[in-house]
Amino acid sequence: MRSRLAVLVIGLVVCSVAFAGVAAAGGSVATRLTIRGPNGDFHGRVISASSSCLGDRRVSVFEQLGDEQSPSTDDRIASDTSDQQGDHGEWSVGNTGFRDGFFYAKVGRAPGCRGARSRTIELVDGVPQ
Repeated sequence: MRSRLAVLVIGLVVCSVAFAGVAAAGGSVATRLTIRGPNGDFHGRVISASSSCLGDRRVSVFEQLGDEQSPSTDDRIASDTSDQQGDHGEWSVGNTGFRDGFFYAKVGRAPGCRGARSRTIELVDGVPQ
């Protein structure tokens, strides 16, 4: 009886340590975010190894006003919720009217999923540079 109890206790300790390790490591799946924006029509994809990280994610598009070191000065110009489309999530904010400047998208963390930021794109008269 004691040996069974000892095995049970050891098993619970091992599981607790393993779970704590996953939690400490973030336990989150990496996410990538793409952006395109011809003529201010911003859209892109949420990409992740986990299908649970693709849909129902809020994606926001920002106009970069400062440098990359001070994103708090950037303006959020639009947002959308991603829809899962097979092996990726798709998002589109429609035509924002923004045709000149530097723009990027961000998706926040979700349970089990990391947040991400897209690359910054430049538009001049609506044409990607």
